[in-house]
Amino acid sequence: MALKKRKNTSQYSDSCNKIFRYWRFRTLYSMMIGYASFYIVRQNFSVAIPEICKDLEISKSDIGIVISIAAILYGIGKCVFGMIGDRYSARYVMSIGLLLSAIMNLFMGFSSTIPAFAVFWAINYSFQSMGWPPCAKLLTHWYSPTEIGTKWALWNTSHQIGSGLIVTVAPFIMMYFGWRYAFFIPGITAIILSVFLFNRLRDKPESLNLPSVEKMTGLASVAQSEKWKTEEENNLSYIEIIKAALGNKLVWYVGFANLFVYICRMTFLNWGPTLLLESKGSSLAGAGFQMLAFDIASMCGGLCAGYLSDKVFKGRRGPVAALCMIILGILVGILWVTPKDSHITSSICMLGIGFLISGPQILIGVAAADFATKRAAATASGFTGTLGYAGTAFAGFGTGYLADNFGWSAVFVATIISAAIAAAFLALTWNKRSALLEQKTNAKS
Repeated sequence: MALKKRKNTSQYSDSCNKIFRYWRFRTLYSMMIGYASFYIVRQNFSVAIPEICKDLEISKSDIGIVISIAAILYGIGKCVFGMIGDRYSARYVMSIGLLLSAIMNLFMGFSSTIPAFAVFWAINYSFQSMGWPPCAKLLTHWYSPTEIGTKWALWNTSHQIGSGLIVTVAPFIMMYFGWRYAFFIPGITAIILSVFLFNRLRDKPESLNLPSVEKMTGLASVAQSEKWKTEEENNLSYIEIIKAALGNKLVWYVGFANLFVYICRMTFLNWGPTLLLESKGSSLAGAGFQMLAFDIASMCGGLCAGYLSDKVFKGRRGPVAALCMIILGILVGILWVTPKDSHITSSICMLGIGFLISGPQILIGVAAADFATKRAAATASGFTGTLGYAGTAFAGFGTGYLADNFGWSAVFVATIISAAIAAAFLALTWNKRSALLEQKTNAKS
C-alpha cells in the first residue's frame, strides 16, 4: 500500500486514501452490527417482564432490584473496560463481550427465581459493558472532531436497530413459544454475530500501518499529530489515562448530566411497555409497536443532534443536548396528563420523547471524548457511562418502587425533574468543545 505523501502537498496518495476510506466504512458498519447485537440480548428482558411477573408471580419491585443490580455492575464495568479499551484492541474486547453476554442469556432462559435472574442478568450486564468503550475508542481514532458528532450519531442508531428489532420480534416469540425463548433465540443469534464481529473489526488506523486520522484529514500538522502517535498511546499507564479523563471538570459535568439523562432514558426503555400497558391502556402488541416507534424516532433524533452539533454549533455539544432535555421534560408532562386510552396522543408523545432522548445520550459520549482527547476517549466515555448507569439503577428499582407504592404519576414527576437537572449540567458546557478544534480556530486567528 502506498503511504507516502505526494510531493509538495499534505495529501496522501489515492491508494492510501482509498484504503483508509475502506477501513473507516468497514469499522463503522461492523460496530453498528456488533452494538445492535448487544441490544438484542439486553432489551429482551424489558419486553419479557410482564409475562415473567405473571407466570412466576414476581412483583415489579423484585424485577426492579434485578435491573438495579445489573445497572450498577454495568456502570462499574464501563469504567473498568474503558481503561482496558484504551490500552488493548477493541476487536477482542467487543467480540468477547458479546459472546459472553449471549451465553448469559441462555442461562436467563432456564431461570425461574429472582436470585437466579439477579445473578445471570448482573453477569450479563457486566459483559454488556464491553460494548460501548471499544466503540468510543474506534470512533475517535477513525473520525476527526469535525465529523465525529454525525458519525457517532450514525453509529448510535445501532441502539435503536437492536432495541427496535427485539421489542418487535420478542412479543411474537413469547406468543408462540413462551417468554423463555425471548432469551434463547436472541442468545443463539448473538453468539453467531460475535464471530462475525471478530472477523470484521480491527483496531485504530496505525495498527494497519495507516496514518492517523489527524494526518489523513489535515486537521493537525505532522508535528501536532506526533503527540498522538501509536507508540505514546500504547505506553500510557492506567494512572495517566485516568488523569487525562478525570482531570477535566467538563468530563464531570457531562458525567453528572448523563446520570439524569439515563434516568429518563432507561425509565422508558426498561419500563416503557409496562408503563403503557398499565397507565395508558395499551395492549401488549400496541405497547410493542409504540416502543418500536420510540426507537425509530430515537434514530432520527440522534442523527439530527449529531449533525447540528457538528455543522450548526461547530463542535459544541452542550447547546443541542441541553435544549433536547428541556423539551423532553415538557413532553413527559404532556404524556402524564394524557387521558387513559388516548392512544394517538400517547403515541405522539412517545415519538417526541424518543426523538429527543437519543441526542443527549449520544452527545455526552462525544463531549467526553472531545474533552479528554482520543488518548483517553474510552475511559472518559466509560466514566460518563458509569454515572449514567447509576441513573439506570434508579430507573430500575426506583421506578418499580415508585410505581408500586405511589403510582405511575410519581414516575412521571421523577422523570421531569431528572430532565431539568440534566439540562442544567449540560448548560455548563454550552461554549466548550474539543481542544483540537480550539487549536485549529486559534491558529486561523
